[in-house]
Amino acid sequence: MHSGEELRKQRRRRVLKGASILTGISNSEVKCTVRNVHSKGADLQVSIEARVPDEFLLYIPIDGIGYKSVVKWRRADKLGVMFMGTEPKPHWHYG
Repeated sequence: MHSGEELRKQRRRRVLKGASILTGISNSEVKCTVRNVHSKGADLQVSIEARVPDEFLLYIPIDGIGYKSVVKWRRADKLGVMFMGTEPKPHWHYG
């Protein structure tokens, strides 16, 4: 039996970066932590009661990049997202 780690095609880097899930709904934002990242996506940790839509912009201030993201899986306080492209930081975001 293979573990999930062995089946992943993309090499993942373990990171611990603060980020924001920007939903575009009245400029709302959900704080999260990027747990690991690869060229096609990332695993995020969010508050257990956070309401996160299926699509959003993941803004990572330390990178200065916004990733258009689609949720691929959800488990309790964790999300797996796939990146669909990048865009500049929204003008209304203060970070």
